[in-house]
Parts: sequence; C-alpha cells; structure tokens
Amino acid sequence: MTKYILVSGGVVSGIGKGVIASSTGLLLKMEGLKVTAIKIDPYMNIDAGTMRPQEHGEVYVLHDGGEVDLDLGNYERYLDVTLSRDNNITTGKIYREVIEKERRGDYLGKTVQIVPHVTNSIQDWIERVSKVSVDETDEEPDVCIIELGGTVGDIESAPFVEAMRQFQFRVGQENFALIHVSLVPDMHGEQKTKPTQTTVHALRGLGLLPDIIACRLLTSAPLETATKNKISMFCHVQPQQVVGIHDVSSVYHVPLLLRSQGLIEFLHKRLNLQTINIPPGMISRGEGISEKWKELTRRQERMLDDVSIVLVGKYTDMTDSYMSVVKALEHSAFRCNRKLILQWVDASNLQHEMQETNPAKYHEAWKTVVGAGGILVPGGFGQRGTEGMMLAIKWAREQKIPFLGICLGFQLAVIEWARNVCGLAGATSSEFDNKAEHPVVIFMPEVSKTHMGGTMRLGLRPTVFSASSEEWSKVRGLYGGVGKIWERHRHRYEVNPDYIDRLSQAGLEFMGKDEKGERMQLLELRDHPFFVGLQAHPEFCSRPLNPSPPFLGFIAAASGEAVLREQVEAQKASFRPPHPENAMIGEQELRDGEHLRKYRERVLTNGHPDPKSS
Repeated sequence: MTKYILVSGGVVSGIGKGVIASSTGLLLKMEGLKVTAIKIDPYMNIDAGTMRPQEHGEVYVLHDGGEVDLDLGNYERYLDVTLSRDNNITTGKIYREVIEKERRGDYLGKTVQIVPHVTNSIQDWIERVSKVSVDETDEEPDVCIIELGGTVGDIESAPFVEAMRQFQFRVGQENFALIHVSLVPDMHGEQKTKPTQTTVHALRGLGLLPDIIACRLLTSAPLETATKNKISMFCHVQPQQVVGIHDVSSVYHVPLLLRSQGLIEFLHKRLNLQTINIPPGMISRGEGISEKWKELTRRQERMLDDVSIVLVGKYTDMTDSYMSVVKALEHSAFRCNRKLILQWVDASNLQHEMQETNPAKYHEAWKTVVGAGGILVPGGFGQRGTEGMMLAIKWAREQKIPFLGICLGFQLAVIEWARNVCGLAGATSSEFDNKAEHPVVIFMPEVSKTHMGGTMRLGLRPTVFSASSEEWSKVRGLYGGVGKIWERHRHRYEVNPDYIDRLSQAGLEFMGKDEKGERMQLLELRDHPFFVGLQAHPEFCSRPLNPSPPFLGFIAAASGEAVLREQVEAQKASFRPPHPENAMIGEQELRDGEHLRKYRERVLTNGHPDPKSS
C-alpha cells in the first residue's frame, strides 16, 4: 500500500511548503524508498499556462508538455524524478472531469454535488497518479507527497480539505500522515505561537489532525525549546512532533535540518515504513544520494571564489518568475566551486529613452551590465523591454562577455545579429510587428492564435547537432559529445527559414536543429568565449547533483577559460541526459511535421498568412 504524506499550510501562504514537501521526499529517498509527489492548486485555472509570471511565479514545463505550478520544479529537482501534468491538480481540472462525467451520464441521473462527486474525483485522481512510476525503476512509488496549496480556511480549498479528511480513512490511518506548516512570527525577540495555535485549531475542526507541525521562522534564530513546548501543549502533539525551520544559508540545507530533528524517525513509526521491502540496491542508492547531498552543502559553505551573473529580464520585480533559471545557475555554480552573485536588471532601464526619463535608473542598469562576468537573457513574452535586452546582447557579443540566451533570449540574439551584423535595419519578430520588412522571427504555423492555454510547442523535444559541431562546439562537449539532445520547450515563435542562409553566412552558426532540420534550436559563435542561445528551456532539466550543460558552460566561462575547459572535459565523461521516454513525440510530432511542410509550401513563398487561416 502506498504511503501518503499530506503537507498543508496555515497563517500565510508562501512560507515554504514546497521546499518542506520536497525535503521530506528527499529524506525518504535517502532511505531507499521510491517517492512521487502531487501538488494541489485550488485555483479555477486548468493549469498555470495562461498566468503571467507576476501572478503566480514561473510556469514550469514538464516532459509531457504540462504547464504546471513552480512547486513541481522543486519536486523534480530534489527527488530527481520525471512528473507528468497529472501530478498537478487544480480546481479547474477536477470540475472539468466531473462535468464531463455528468454529460456522459456516468452519475446515472443523480444530482451532482461537491460531496461526494467532487471529493471522490479528487481522491480517485490522487490514488491513480500516486501509483505511476516517476523514475528509472519503472516501479510503483512507495510514498506519495501531496502538497495542498494555499492556506487552511481558504474558501477555494474547502473541497480538497474535505477530500483529504475522507482520504485518510480510505487508505487507512497507518498509511496517511499530515505535516502542517505554520508561521511562527518573531515579535521583538519573542517567538509567538498564537497564529499556529489558531490554524491548528481550524485544521482539527475540519477533521485533519497534524502529525508534524513544521514551524517556519523568518529569522536565523532556531525554534526555542519553550516555544516548542508551548505549541506541543496547546496543539495537542508531543514535543518531538514539533520541528522548526529557520532561515539557513540555502534551501539545500533544509533536508538536513529536518533530519537532525528526527523527522524520518517519526515517520518510520507513524507510517510503519519498516514494513516496506527495500531492495539492497535501493538502500545503497539512497546512501549515495545522502552522501552527495551532504557534500553539496559542505562545498557550498567552503566556497571562496564567486562568479558574477547579470540577468536581464522583464519580470525582475518578482524573482519567482525565473525560479528554475536561478536554480540552474546555482547548481552550475556549485559544480564550479563558485559562489553565485546574481544581479537583476530590468531590461526597460537599458533602453535609450530611459536616459531622458530616468537617467539614474539608466546609468545604474548599465553600470551593472558593464560589470557582469556573464549576461543571461531568459524567456518571456511581449515587446516590453526587448530593445534593452538586445542592447545587453550586443554588449556581450562585442565585448566578449559570456552570454546565454534562453527562448526569447535566443530569438533576440538572432534579431540583434540580423540588425547589427547583417545590416537588416528594422529586423524584428512578428510577435512585435506583424508587418515588419524583415521578420527574422515568425509565428509557428501549427500554433493556435485564438486559444492560449496549452497550444504552444511544449514538452521534451529533440535537438540534433550539426556535423560541424563535433569539431568545435562547446555546447556539444558539455552534453558529453552526443549527436542528439533532449530539452523541454515552450514557445510560439521560431527563426524564419527564409533568413537562415543570410544569418549563417555572416557567421551566426546554428549548431542544433529539430529532427527534420527545419527549426533552428541552438546557436553559437566561434570567435567568442561563450555565446550560446537555445530555443529550449534547459533550466527545467537541471538538478542540484546534475547541472544543466548550457548553464554549466555559461557559469564556467564566466569563471574563466580554464574552468570552462575543465568542465567540458568532465561532462564528456559524466553527463547524464534527461530521459526522453515521456517526450511529446510520435503521432502528434508527425502531424506537426506534415503541417509544417505544407505551411512552408503554401505560405513562405507568398508572404505571411492571415492569422485565422493558420
């Protein structure tokens, strides 16, 4: 029987439920157990794909093309697993499933209600998904971590709380445990317990009794013994069931912090984990993960040298908008034994008009860019700030500063080259101007222009290196020298095939294309320490113990030429690629390719089509 651990939150949202859930799963994996994870988001959206980054953080993309909550990124990074879109449950998905059943007549004419129909659908979904293998063992997981988004008491989360109350009896008390994360505020040096008492009281009133109360402190001071005893007394739990999570030097220390407080020993007793038959090979693997993780945290504490990276983006007012990018940079910095110094620049502040309207911001932004050891331009949508991004790209190209462009950053690097090297004045993307004289980036033919959700080119896709890449490509070396790689995509626009020859003849080398050789997916410059652009989002496949190759090369180049050479050689021997088994390929890929071929014949010789016709 699968063991289930529910992680809920109280008082306020955004206090680290995702990290605590991921850390708990990692500790169980260190015991040799197979672990999966499910995130429940009570919002009505079908998925996170249509949300702007400032609304809910980044949209995380999975192998199967699922656009999901950023916490699934935490799960994949910590647990080193491959999840699917079904591992993210939303109110919209549940209601859609229930309504579809009602329309089919599955409920045999009964009145459809929240209880039992919606709550049963939630439980069925969890039980079904928890049985799906998420790692290379291809076996059913032993433990499923379920994170309930929002806070206890939210109106929208009520059906999910009730479903979980029922679920504990469906699977049995010995197979269900609850970790409740609560804020313990520090008021002038005194740790206050009343918010935790109140949220636990509300939770118990809803029929859920916490087995572990995880007290989040927003200071570096640990949970005091007196505070722990007070929470124990008034929340009706033993002192060993109260753990504290204070601010530490990085989130990678949280698993070890939880283990030091006896979390795993308690879960062993509470869930009878000793009854699970763990093969010796899995125990050995878990021990290996534990040692590597401890070494990761030790190395982080001993780092003396640093590496300075400037991220030039358009959503810099909320760092969660680029969470996977930041994590990928951290993973690579760890591997290079460098402390990451990450600075954020709003791309709009680099644009020339800002010099007139706000010269202080303009000069401060350029001062940051000029002092960068490496410049990164991440993904995004819309025209705002793109001129500033291209100015940063031009600076990196001309001044030989290591550069990495992701998705939009890749497209803007192509546009900047077309303008300033090929002399195509006014070159741009049809995303910004659909009547441009030189649309070097165009809308992809198979993508809908009327429906936004789930209609982009999504999921794990292949990139095939060109024959010449074997001679000198740094990126191919970082991928271990293989001829084909797999990374996750999320985009609506592509490089216009009509301009490929002109761009290439001027020296812009497209080192990687799709399997048909029609889509440009990776570019490099020869006479540059590291100038790389990818249409894909390699940050989504980066792991703390297995950094993304392009990010590793970028950080290594920003750390020095010798470090880059060292990492390229190391990767040739040790690179472990993402598993392509769950990629969005097969019939759909063939249909896309046929659609693309017909589009080339019909449109590219006659100009741009009417949006409705494509």
